[in-house]
Amino acid sequence: MRYCLLLSVILPLSFIGCTQKQEPTKPAPDLAAGKAIAEAKCSGCHGLNGGGAAPGIPHLAAQSPEYLLQSLYAYKEGIRHHAGLQDLAAHMSDTDLRNVAGYFASQPPIQNKEMQELPPSPYEKGKTAAAVCASCHGEDGNSTTPGIPTLAGQQPVYVVTATQEYLHGLRPISGMEPTLRGLRKLDLQNIALYFAVQTPVQRGAAPFGDAAAGEPLSGKCGGCHGARGVSNDAATPSLASQDPQYLLSAIKAYRDQARHHEIMNAQLAGTSDSDIENIVAFYTVQKPKAAEDRPISAKKLAEKCDRCHGAVVGRPTMTIPKIAGQDKDYLMMALRAYHDGKRGTSTMHRMTMPYTDTIIEDVASYYASQPAK
Repeated sequence: MRYCLLLSVILPLSFIGCTQKQEPTKPAPDLAAGKAIAEAKCSGCHGLNGGGAAPGIPHLAAQSPEYLLQSLYAYKEGIRHHAGLQDLAAHMSDTDLRNVAGYFASQPPIQNKEMQELPPSPYEKGKTAAAVCASCHGEDGNSTTPGIPTLAGQQPVYVVTATQEYLHGLRPISGMEPTLRGLRKLDLQNIALYFAVQTPVQRGAAPFGDAAAGEPLSGKCGGCHGARGVSNDAATPSLASQDPQYLLSAIKAYRDQARHHEIMNAQLAGTSDSDIENIVAFYTVQKPKAAEDRPISAKKLAEKCDRCHGAVVGRPTMTIPKIAGQDKDYLMMALRAYHDGKRGTSTMHRMTMPYTDTIIEDVASYYASQPAK
């Protein structure tokens, strides 16, 4: 998950001769007037001190005044969607908006006392939840039972998709649905992230097929599943060193359309049993690689976020919000909205796209536990 952030800023300039047109200086906010507005219209949710009154309501205290003002304008103009805030902002003048933003920005920061200790990471949760998988797939995901797939090192989004298909009967395997029934989507994501960092074991030759003959036949598979069966796509499974009996039955199921995947069904249509056996024999002996080299920690991910959000402290004119000490549930809601494209900006959408709900929860918990400034 390596992403480069390219931020282009275009400043429109108007010139008369050689003189740059200056923006008029805006008056300082009237904090007393802002307090009166906050008391009458905002305190029910945000408190008079700027602290969210319930989970999911953001803290406004000590926030960047320019960011608060920009947010209020976004609600007023319908760019952000929240019925109550849109109606409230629509009936406030520019002066009112500036005053109430200035008031909340002037309040001391709110400290999340209940969030001083971080919850277990997704990987720790995943290891615990994966105990239900150990009897078949092995404690670390390396299966030793013919016909049972290895999960160690497998791509995480694929594992979540596959388990949901078993859960909903789209892959009818006896015993899988009852095992998965009590797991939430977050549990499945945690399990997938745990297995993604486990080291897959190299297998010996398959008991059937010709690996050398399978190599040229695997060419049409490599575009999606990666060179020699090591996938670089979180949603596409690695095939290298997979259990041969499982791989054989899975490929035949796609060929025979017992499993439904438009591309796989089309690619495998008409493929003979012997060709499938050779393809499986080739992938069985390929060197596997874990999808993730190491667990991704929220602290490490925060280094990317801090390039923008860590620079806000001491620079109140920036229109980037402070997020240290912010309400966890609100951060999760905001990050999911950016992830799903329901809240612009394109930069935040790109930054959050690789993250599952459980990673988003981990990052939100990390920032909620940090001292607010």
